[in-house]
Amino acid sequence: QAARSTRTIVIAGVPAGLLQDDVMADILTIHFQMSRNNGGDVEEVTYPTRSQGVAYITFEDQGVVERVLKKEQHLLQDKRLSRRYPLTVTRYCRKVSSSPLHLIVL
Repeated sequence: QAARSTRTIVIAGVPAGLLQDDVMADILTIHFQMSRNNGGDVEEVTYPTRSQGVAYITFEDQGVVERVLKKEQHLLQDKRLSRRYPLTVTRYCRKVSSSPLHLIVL
């Protein structure tokens, strides 16, 4: 499971409610497989998630994560979308530390 988390990225800014969830997941898969987006083979797309407009992408190769994160701007575009949507791409992190006063999710 730890190895899987290092191959996963978090995508924010996914346009919610425009298309069916499975169609949006397909569009995300295509975007992150394209070489022009520094992408590679996608193992799994988790969309929708508990957070609106957020998706998780797991790649087959951890090296793809590094390449995708280096790309300055990801613009989601597809003929089924009315315009381009800027995406925020971050590394998946599940480290949680707790203190007596509050819980901090890093």
